Amino acid sequence: MSRPASVSVVLPAHDEAGRLQETVGATLEALASFLPAGSFEVIVAEDGCTDRTPEIARELAAGDDRVRHVHSGERLGRGRALERAFRAADGETLVYFDCDLATDLSHLEELVESVRSGEVDVATGSRRLSGRRADRPAKRRLPSAVYNGLVRLALGSELRDHQCGFKAFDRAVLEDVLPAVEDGHWFWDTEVLVAAQGAGYRVREFPVEWTPRGDTDVDLLRDGFGMGGQLARTWWQRAVEPRIGRRSRLLAGSLLVVLAVAVLAASFDLAVIETMAGADPAVLGAATVLYACSWPVRGVRYRDILARLGHREGVGFLMAAIFVSQTGNLVAPARAGDAVRAYVLKARRAVPYPTGFASLAVERVFDLLTVLALAAVVLAGFFLTGATEGLRAAVDGAGVGDGLARSGRVAVAVAAVVAAATLAALVGIVATARSERSILREGVARLGDDAYAARIGDLLAGFAGDVQTVATDRRAFAVVGASSLVIWIVDAVVAAAVLQALGAGLPLPAVLSVCVLAVSVGNLAKVLPLTPGGIGLYEGAFTVLVVALAPVSPALALAAAVVDHAIKNLVTVVGGLGATVALDVSLSAAVEESGDVAPGDGYGSD
Repeated sequence: MSRPASVSVVLPAHDEAGRLQETVGATLEALASFLPAGSFEVIVAEDGCTDRTPEIARELAAGDDRVRHVHSGERLGRGRALERAFRAADGETLVYFDCDLATDLSHLEELVESVRSGEVDVATGSRRLSGRRADRPAKRRLPSAVYNGLVRLALGSELRDHQCGFKAFDRAVLEDVLPAVEDGHWFWDTEVLVAAQGAGYRVREFPVEWTPRGDTDVDLLRDGFGMGGQLARTWWQRAVEPRIGRRSRLLAGSLLVVLAVAVLAASFDLAVIETMAGADPAVLGAATVLYACSWPVRGVRYRDILARLGHREGVGFLMAAIFVSQTGNLVAPARAGDAVRAYVLKARRAVPYPTGFASLAVERVFDLLTVLALAAVVLAGFFLTGATEGLRAAVDGAGVGDGLARSGRVAVAVAAVVAAATLAALVGIVATARSERSILREGVARLGDDAYAARIGDLLAGFAGDVQTVATDRRAFAVVGASSLVIWIVDAVVAAAVLQALGAGLPLPAVLSVCVLAVSVGNLAKVLPLTPGGIGLYEGAFTVLVVALAPVSPALALAAAVVDHAIKNLVTVVGGLGATVALDVSLSAAVEESGDVAPGDGYGSD
């Protein structure tokens, strides 16, 4: 060319040998129909191809000075490949569309001229505006509608179709917004459009005729999860981070717990408050010390679990990691603290993420099995002594008032569901351990058949194998089971001590049996992260069971539930704050960074 082109069209090409030559020819013809000679160029952005695409692109560039080839020997992803080609382009108007020419090239002039003329800064085709004709099968149309709806709702975009591969940009505008774009693959289109709108640039969406050409390169498993994660990340960066600082996150999470306690306390009557005020401080102090003494046992148990999985760590470090993760569960939603523990193990001891999550799953399984076993023993005792009427009253929430009755019924129902799911999971673990088939790997293979899906399948199969390693090893099962029994008996004894400190005056066997059942059902109920730290569900289950099975007033039972839960949460938070200092870990940073678990952080990656 005698002078630089004013329009650069980039064709992202990954394994496009079968249609690249035809696509380049059609593109050159369409551009020549409305642009002067020498004012445009076509760049093939070849992206880590495994077929003859690089050779064909070189031949096309050698035979026509309007064609250029930008090569990448490794797979960059569509977004990064486009950025690389745009940086190498000469044009002030930058255009790209997909090699399959799914969007009719009759729209190319409108796309280019709307930006080239200065009318708008960004133009994009749309398959979702009236006036377009898009022949899209339901399996692609429905996920696209859901995705675009989420983008509009979460990111405030005004566009209807963010992923149509038919876009044009003013070069200065694209260079301005690209530093804010983090994704390098399919979400790149969406992020660029959202960033341009957020920066106040003029973005035009116009209807196009679109016909799918062969199978889509978008994989339901790989790219669905990936784009969903990128959408959540972008929402957080745009909607949350500008409003809060990193140091404020732990405080905000703590305030959620305080708020939950305040809401719970607002329903207390004067009798509950008076009962709490009359508690024996010496007995409460002893209960607090006893509960704190159970934490080294938790560290020993976790050491035994990890050792069986091939990782030997000190009890002190592991106890601190548990403190941090349990504190995270108290102050962050959706049990984010569980991911924090995996993050701490990875960051401080290079334990792979799948092993970290598997060890935590094993711990949870033993916790649930232990409370189930304890509850079953107590229930058997009640049935043998004819206390079934009291149990029926507990389910109905009789005698505790409408509010607590509703909370109790929900808690008991949730506990029943969790118990059933735990038993089903145990049966599944044992059954699959005896089979040579990998059900998880086969299930993932049905959703995607590429290397990424195979990788995910391998990670999930390895995770399940780690869980089975401990759950099906008789010696490991006995050792870990024994420490779990000690942990939960102490938990029940602490609750019994609280009841006595508040003036229950029950015989020791009676108060222990009632508290074992109440604590077991309460902890089963709070497995599901319906409230911060399980506040509310635990108290509801504990109160209705104690009132139904022991001769105490609803006020005393509720006061015991609140004080018992408060003691345990207080020890957890104090230990968690100390552990964050000892491990030099920011809890807020750990919650954030533990959400970015990459598929490569798995078995064999360390």
